[in-house]
Amino acid sequence: MTELTKKRPEFRNINALSDLPTYRLPAAGWVSILHRVSGVVMFLLMPFIIWMFDTSLSSEFSYAEFTSAFEAGIGFVPGWFIKLVALALIWAYLHHFIAGVRHLYMDMTHAVTKEFGKSSATVTLVLSIGLTLVLGAKLFGLY
Repeated sequence: MTELTKKRPEFRNINALSDLPTYRLPAAGWVSILHRVSGVVMFLLMPFIIWMFDTSLSSEFSYAEFTSAFEAGIGFVPGWFIKLVALALIWAYLHHFIAGVRHLYMDMTHAVTKEFGKSSATVTLVLSIGLTLVLGAKLFGLY
């Protein structure tokens, strides 16, 4: 065999049960997967979003009901759980928005290199998680 034939990469199928727990996905792969997950989360939480919007704008009484839902809860659902759902929604929106801007920038500038993909994916993850932590701290009353 020649030198070129020996250096060819080996492609293999990934077994979901044995290979995925040990598979190291690059940052761009995580951003891509989380972009899809955040879109699904926003879609599935659409009734919650509509309820929050409607309740917060209908009247003064409904706004008071809306704010008390985050403290006392609604029915059997505790207030902390409603805050966690709102925090998931905050993360989903922030991540989806930042990853979308990343993709638009890459499409507009044709900046499709391995280095830029890695650095922009890392920035996307840090920004979305950092902003979620800041807004989550506000949501849970830490400041």
